[in-house]
Amino acid sequence: MGRYFIAYHAPISARERLAQATPEQAMAGVQQWIDWSQKLGASLVDPGKPFGQTVKVTPTGTGPAESDIVGISILEAPDMAAALALVGDHHHLHWADGCEITVHEEIAIPELAG
Repeated sequence: MGRYFIAYHAPISARERLAQATPEQAMAGVQQWIDWSQKLGASLVDPGKPFGQTVKVTPTGTGPAESDIVGISILEAPDMAAALALVGDHHHLHWADGCEITVHEEIAIPELAG
């Protein structure tokens, strides 16, 4: 089984989107995450949480960074096709206009296995 990092991209931050939502809309969104988590079961290694502030680190210091990634999840699947099938109907794709998901395969490095 491989691990896959799911990056959720959106045109607005999770903080902004939640600020626009009514309490009922916010709870409906939470319920969608709960339902998705239950559907995936053991394939969902870490459901993740929304991201807040993003800061860039360079050899010369830190500074503000632009990012449209609003959160991540970690899945376990036999291959990329199976990982894609797990997110193909993900509710994030309907969260706001312009939302996307990217799936990133983790490459194992046996020498670093703990």
